Amino acid sequence: MLEVNGLAVAYGAIEAVKDVGFTVQEGQIVCLVGANGAGKSTVLKAVSGLLRPHRGEIRLRGRPIHHLPAHAVLAAGVAHCPEGRRLFAGMTVEENLRLGGHLRRDRHVAKDMARVYDLFPVLGERRTQRAGLFSGGEQQMLAIGRAMMARPALLMFDEPTMGLSPIMIRRILDTIALLRNQGTTILMVEQNALAALMLADHGYVIDLGRTTMSGPGTDLLADPRVRAAYLG
Repeated sequence: MLEVNGLAVAYGAIEAVKDVGFTVQEGQIVCLVGANGAGKSTVLKAVSGLLRPHRGEIRLRGRPIHHLPAHAVLAAGVAHCPEGRRLFAGMTVEENLRLGGHLRRDRHVAKDMARVYDLFPVLGERRTQRAGLFSGGEQQMLAIGRAMMARPALLMFDEPTMGLSPIMIRRILDTIALLRNQGTTILMVEQNALAALMLADHGYVIDLGRTTMSGPGTDLLADPRVRAAYLG
């Protein structure tokens, strides 16, 4: 579904991503793991059109998308659930969800909103309350729901468990697995390498802006180099 080849992205004169390549097959959960500052979040921003690569290519189902603006990437089927959630705090749950589906012109928006409320009942119960009043875990649920409203073929998560309690971490990871089982392909950046690789069909290690290792999640978990560097 997604192919990234020779990707390089810079912030001004600083090249944050130097040579990253990976593939996401349809129906998979693929995780990018690595140390803070390795370039993982920058890769997701490039895929979603928030940053323009200066080298390399990004293809979605064979079609180049690295030249497209963010709204066109979203329309092509890629949704981004960003680090820090980035909700509209002064808007209600329902308003945030409707914004997630703002590009859609089909008749199933209400049906998909009901699906979000079924998945996260607390959002349905508090649909008229402002998002800024919610706990971190509830805000993460809303951020996931907002991304779901775009009906993406590929859903990207950037640090979805950051700052959450152990119970909520388990809830969010179970939800990501459920979305994959329901047909959504997942690309995820996660600092918790153990949890990420246990969940992933395939993983890639990003180090200093380069892809250095790859393999099935269970194989990377067993690799002594990965264990030493990222699992303690």
